[in-house]
Amino acid sequence: MPQTHKQICIPPELPELLKQFTKAAIRTQPQDLIQWAADYFGAMSRGEIPPVRERSERVTLSNWAELTPDLLKILHSRVAGRLIVHADELAQMWKVLNLPPNLFNSVMNVGRFTEEIEWLKFLALSCSSLGVTIARTLKIVCEVLSSDHDGGPPRIPFSTFQFLYTYIAEVDGEISASHVSRMLNYIEQEVIGPDGLIKVSDFTQNPRVRLE
Repeated sequence: MPQTHKQICIPPELPELLKQFTKAAIRTQPQDLIQWAADYFGAMSRGEIPPVRERSERVTLSNWAELTPDLLKILHSRVAGRLIVHADELAQMWKVLNLPPNLFNSVMNVGRFTEEIEWLKFLALSCSSLGVTIARTLKIVCEVLSSDHDGGPPRIPFSTFQFLYTYIAEVDGEISASHVSRMLNYIEQEVIGPDGLIKVSDFTQNPRVRLE
């Protein structure tokens, strides 16, 4: 009986897919390539951003990187505007940036986060590890979240500031709800302009604004 030779069909997208995967692996330099490959294609299959280190994210792989506002900006860009992020995905993003796992676990514990994480709350607590005071923490958050790229001062919507200040004060536990309410009312009535945005100097250089 003559042997039937079936033609092997190569999916047209396969060469480009493998090319991008190879470039991503070289750029990221994962310690566990097999696990990283599984995470990479798993993210692709779910329509999520794969765990790839960009050129601007290069850090020393032999030591954990120190958390900085610039790395938080990168992390925020990876979240891509989502309000909720799955814990496993966020942990992988954190790992790709080579950030210390004990800091990630600390933020998770302080925020009492579970599988689904409110990104702005996680970001606020991450920024609090860099800021000695609440005003300093909110300054960093504002710089990370600001979408102003024209060289002007970082600004965010007052509604976002209100949410973050209220949350950080609740976690802090030493600032009364009445004080938070007074400060927010004053800022909204006397400081915020018609564009509804707040800039760093509005709460760091105004002597009547004491976030404590």
